[in-house]
Amino acid sequence: MKVNGLQAELQAMKLEASNANKPASAQQVSEDFGALLGNAIKNVNGLQSQSSELATRFDQGDRSVSLSDVMIARNKSSVAFEATVQVRNKMVEAYKELMNMPV
Repeated sequence: MKVNGLQAELQAMKLEASNANKPASAQQVSEDFGALLGNAIKNVNGLQSQSSELATRFDQGDRSVSLSDVMIARNKSSVAFEATVQVRNKMVEAYKELMNMPV
């Protein structure tokens, strides 16, 4: 499951951040965050593609794909998508809060 991979990446980043001796530049932080966000979106896209492929194979009568496989894949992709939407909402909220701060 791709969520475990994302969790491992986040833990690795946490460890890397705690072991960093020199402060990172703003550009480096934004590039790292951008890469992490891009990878997370690619993982969600992969889960949705896999779910769609399994559903199509099941609909076509492929005996190697069971209904439970299709439902599990669909639920995984749904949970991953909902998590992505929630992260996006929090990011938009934080952006609006920053833009409303007096300078």
